[in-house]
Amino acid sequence: MAFATLTTIVLQEMSARLGFVTQKGLGEALCRQFPRGINRVIVFLLVVGAIVIGNAAYEAGNITGGVLGMELLVMPSRFWALVIGGVSFLLLFLGKYRWVERVLIGLVAVMSICFLLTAILLKPDLGAIIRGFWPGSISERDWLLALAVVGTTVVPYNLFLHASTISKKWAPGMALKDVQMENAVSILLGGIVSMLIIITAASSASAVSEVQSAQDLAAQLEPVFGSGAKWLMGIGLMAAGISSALTAPLAAAYAACGLLGWPANEDDQRFRAVWMSILGIGVLVATMGFKPIQVIKFAQIANALLLPLIVLFLFYTVNQKEILGQYVNSRRSNALGLMVILVTIMLSVKVLWEGLGVW
Repeated sequence: MAFATLTTIVLQEMSARLGFVTQKGLGEALCRQFPRGINRVIVFLLVVGAIVIGNAAYEAGNITGGVLGMELLVMPSRFWALVIGGVSFLLLFLGKYRWVERVLIGLVAVMSICFLLTAILLKPDLGAIIRGFWPGSISERDWLLALAVVGTTVVPYNLFLHASTISKKWAPGMALKDVQMENAVSILLGGIVSMLIIITAASSASAVSEVQSAQDLAAQLEPVFGSGAKWLMGIGLMAAGISSALTAPLAAAYAACGLLGWPANEDDQRFRAVWMSILGIGVLVATMGFKPIQVIKFAQIANALLLPLIVLFLFYTVNQKEILGQYVNSRRSNALGLMVILVTIMLSVKVLWEGLGVW
């Protein structure tokens, strides 16, 4: 989790710098770098393929997470996937998702505070926590879990979405250091919350050895919040699922439109066609009866496997002087970027190798 958090800070800083300096997204930058010919076709197929596959998988996980929350709050039903998909569609289509997203993020923040309180009150073994930051003997199953943790933290589509949102939020006259500081602080806080969830799960006497349902997740908060844990976890999962279900389709649309040279306008029919496709695939998978936890794990692992490809394109772009001028990667950024690429590739190869029974 510590590695995934630091990796996200490094990569999102590159993406934010690209968006701030060029006032365009990563998709537009790649379109400019590969304007024509076979190279453009190859880049288009690789990146669009990765974005579509990764976002579709993640969208299925997002909606499934929202379904888990609704099942805790009301009752189990496949119908919730259609409800969440329908609500997401209306909010995206009408362009009214921004204020809703803020409310949902606020609810997720409340759940995060609950995990903080629980982690403190459970009085976990501090020595064990410190030892947990140092890699030890990792089993085959743990390698897969490690890849899933990376995939759910360093989300590939966020590299496209982040550059696009930064270009709209920050004007060129503002300070780049402020952008970098906001980027680092927000990601670090998210990483700390994720670590608190892991610590709480490991420390809680009522936690289960294998999570199979939303009730198993709620058990982590029971030592402190008792019967209220069900409601806290349900609201948090529902809010996290729906807010992410709004983000993934938008990220895919920004990436595809940038690569294809289409206007990244939310009212454009082509922009809408992309996010509708991703949302539709997510809803379809979420209603097919797969185990929710397995759907979420698959989405995380799929994105982790696709991550090295997207990072390579980002790394290439932020080293082009004709795009970033004096703001190209420094030697330190390049060293950190190369480390991230190598580690994620090694982790992906390790998991695939073991999955095929060869290692």
